[in-house]
Amino acid sequence: MTTPSVRRPGPASSRTTPPEGAAAPVATGPDPRHTTERMMDFQGCFGCGADAADGLRVAHRDVTGHEVRTEFTVREAHQGAPGLAHGGLLATAMDETLGSVAWHLGKRCVTGRLETDYLAPVPVGGVLHLRGWCTGVHGRKVYVEGEGRIGGPDGPVAIRAAGLFVEVPEEHFTRDRTAEARPAAAGAEG
Repeated sequence: MTTPSVRRPGPASSRTTPPEGAAAPVATGPDPRHTTERMMDFQGCFGCGADAADGLRVAHRDVTGHEVRTEFTVREAHQGAPGLAHGGLLATAMDETLGSVAWHLGKRCVTGRLETDYLAPVPVGGVLHLRGWCTGVHGRKVYVEGEGRIGGPDGPVAIRAAGLFVEVPEEHFTRDRTAEARPAAAGAEG
């Protein structure tokens, strides 16, 4: 198990701390037998997709064991305060990184809980070096933690997070929800 370089001051919370005995397996990557081509080649993801115009385009760089390294370049469209990344987008970048840990463990997951600590501002034009690792798997639950550093992979920590991801069937991602998005009836709006 890789030891994180920055430890949280105690457990993030009981909801993002794996139960006693939960193991952190080695990443195997998504199982192509259980993943459709639509999911494998989807580029519309706001977090990592190349086709999401104002998306984050988090670049997945390295997968080792149960650890994933990614990079996020903060563009002007990502500002909160002038010249600084919006905190919600930084949380989204962490969500993308932590979710990719679960994906590389061969699990299709959704975020159940994400806890984020902001430690330093991230400037527009800066590159956030993100790292996520699995702290345990228990049934359908994948427990992950991560950090984002500015100025390089060994730079100061700007953000850290802990999350709980829950495994779901692929249909959760591929089901056509077009009809669900439409109003039920013209008179239903009030």
